[in-house]
Amino acid sequence: MPASNADVARGWPTEREETDAQAVLTALEDDACRAILEATDHESLTATELSERCEIPMSTAYRKVEMLADADLVEERVRINTSGKHATEYHTCFDDVVVSVADGGSVEVELTKPTPDSESPHAVAGD
Repeated sequence: MPASNADVARGWPTEREETDAQAVLTALEDDACRAILEATDHESLTATELSERCEIPMSTAYRKVEMLADADLVEERVRINTSGKHATEYHTCFDDVVVSVADGGSVEVELTKPTPDSESPHAVAGD
């Protein structure tokens, strides 16, 4: 059973049985979503940082990261600031996307996930 949005929004690890092919394809065809994926490939960024880096309005950045999270293409993390004000940041959470068209025309999408490493899910930033 797919994870609920509440689970994903809280950043809890969830298991998905299947990737929603339509959600992935819709996100990948969107220019702003692709820009966000490129920006978050090597570093985690907040919506404000994504807005500035991708040159998109804040409201668009929030909508697009939600779309990407629903498609299981980005994950949310908590950036812990020493000032006590924490922020949600986003990071690309796949290595490859493989799209297949099966007999009968059904489309399947497979996401290759990175291997777990020692990276902490929580970043600490200065004031």
